[in-house]
Amino acid sequence: MQAGLAAAALAMVALMAYTLWQANRPYRGRPSPVFVEIAPGTSSRSIAARLREAGVLRREWPFLLFYYLSPGRKLKAGEYLFDRPMSAREVLNKMARGEVYYHSVTIPEGYNIFDVIQAVTAGKLVERAEIEQAVRNSALIADLDPAARTLEGYLFPDTYYFQRHTTAREIAAAMVSRFRKVYGELEARYQPRRPVHEVVTMASLIEKETGVPGEWPLVAGVFYNRQQAGLPLQCDPTVIYAALVAGRYRGTIYQRDLEYDSPYNTYRRRGLPPGPIANPGRASLEAAMAPTVTDYLYFVSDGRNGHRFSANLQDHARAVTRYRRRK
Repeated sequence: MQAGLAAAALAMVALMAYTLWQANRPYRGRPSPVFVEIAPGTSSRSIAARLREAGVLRREWPFLLFYYLSPGRKLKAGEYLFDRPMSAREVLNKMARGEVYYHSVTIPEGYNIFDVIQAVTAGKLVERAEIEQAVRNSALIADLDPAARTLEGYLFPDTYYFQRHTTAREIAAAMVSRFRKVYGELEARYQPRRPVHEVVTMASLIEKETGVPGEWPLVAGVFYNRQQAGLPLQCDPTVIYAALVAGRYRGTIYQRDLEYDSPYNTYRRRGLPPGPIANPGRASLEAAMAPTVTDYLYFVSDGRNGHRFSANLQDHARAVTRYRRRK
């Protein structure tokens, strides 16, 4: 009798040891990273089977055994990335914690709406038509800028992280929400007298004109001076944007583009264009709110990634000549 009990006890210990060994034994059935998507409401058995089929688990039963031994734990739905060998227990813990995979989408400063559509589409989260429709609908910003025609200017540059099946509207809303936060901080600091639409439009021109941090407030000062003097802004990026909107941009500016009569062409029209031409970052928004006080009316590239600023047409003409010689 005692011998039988001892044998049963040994068998039980051996079974427990084997179970623990199986549950803690790392496994990776495929050499490349594996994505596994678990839909809401999927049963634990179906999850285990899906993980085994994907090469994440060697066997289903160690995963299910530890799941049943933890009745308070819930396996959360979502997309999971498995990029290293993991034991059944590690897989269970990962899913119980809900460590779902987030896809990153980076929007650099100065991206326009066409660039944003391309960046989001490249992430394969939504279809191109869906994100295009979302960013061309100004409803998300209508309370702040009733004059906005699209979300151009309000899709704040940053790196965003989205789960699989995030909608195009949710993606756009995250970018607009980030804009609201940054703009609100700057607005509280500088208390601009100009309306949001004008500030953001000006900031977009500044963003596209120069990538030199120290020049942003100075470029803003020049543009505001030209506005006050009744001079056209003659901002080259607006010519490019006019061509993009018309579907005629070919990668460079031609004379016919400078002459193209578009409300965005600041060579043909005085004042600001009807809306932003890109999505400005914090520094450009700050420059639009707090421009440098200057008598400059002109600037041209210095051929060294910066610009030469002038207060009169004669000095500007000499700066242009120097730039052409250097080029």
